[in-house]
Amino acid sequence: MATVDDLQFEEFGDTTTSLAANPDATTISIEDPGETPKHKPGPPRGLGREEDDELLGNDDSDKTELLAGQKKSSPFWTFEYYQTFFDVDTYQVFDRIKGSLLPIPGKNFVRLYIRSNPDLYGPFWICATLVFAIAISGNLSNFLIHLGEKTYHYVPEFRKVSIAATIIYAYAWLVPLALWGFLVWRNSKVMNIVSYSFLEIVCVYGYSLFIYIPTAILWIIPQKAVRWVLVMIALGISGSVLAMTFWPAVREDNRRIALATIVTIVLLHMLLSVGCLAYFFDAPEMDHLLTSTAAPNQTVVAAKSS
Repeated sequence: MATVDDLQFEEFGDTTTSLAANPDATTISIEDPGETPKHKPGPPRGLGREEDDELLGNDDSDKTELLAGQKKSSPFWTFEYYQTFFDVDTYQVFDRIKGSLLPIPGKNFVRLYIRSNPDLYGPFWICATLVFAIAISGNLSNFLIHLGEKTYHYVPEFRKVSIAATIIYAYAWLVPLALWGFLVWRNSKVMNIVSYSFLEIVCVYGYSLFIYIPTAILWIIPQKAVRWVLVMIALGISGSVLAMTFWPAVREDNRRIALATIVTIVLLHMLLSVGCLAYFFDAPEMDHLLTSTAAPNQTVVAAKSS
């Protein structure tokens, strides 16, 4: 059992003296928390290494980005599943609209704007705005054509809204669906073909239609030459976006198949623009001409009967 003398505190001398007396002793240094630790020698680290870490990122930053990039997959019948398709900010939408209005040769629209975060927000509202722009402008164009006629009574044609919606949304969904199926089929035969997802193709088609919104508003001008110049400008801009985007996806395929695919894409786009112009804007002019030519014949028939 320990005695009282064993429990008393002992004063130790200087550390240097103790080490000299017992060289094999182990010492533990306890530093003051407020004291600045001295520099300890270590492997030299140059400036280039620090810059590389900043540019490339260390392991911790890579893990953080990897975890941040992971998204929880929700079932397709839940609201959260479709909410991810509309997770886009205003800056991204404006940037993609600007890219569809100013196509850059040699730059892929999907890789430059879409692939990082494909969305349905922009295509949905662009198509909705285009539907109302075409329907309202078509009604105003019909009103301006018959303006000044005493026998004319303006009646708004609300059916043009439903017709325009059917045409625009069918084109913006069915054509991308057919193109996506074709690219998947060709990818199974030619392995080095660039693959696009269905959402990316819908996104490209939706943003390519934005140029037709101001064009449809300007179609109110009752001059056929001006309308055709406008439709050719819009067709050239939007058609070039589609051609430059989907050419890399088919250029490794058979030459004839690749050219036929691009020509088909441009022809379908031309059919949409020319068809909308002919049905919603030129049709009232044709009705007006038929009415004006039928009026003298009716007068002649009435004169003969009398």
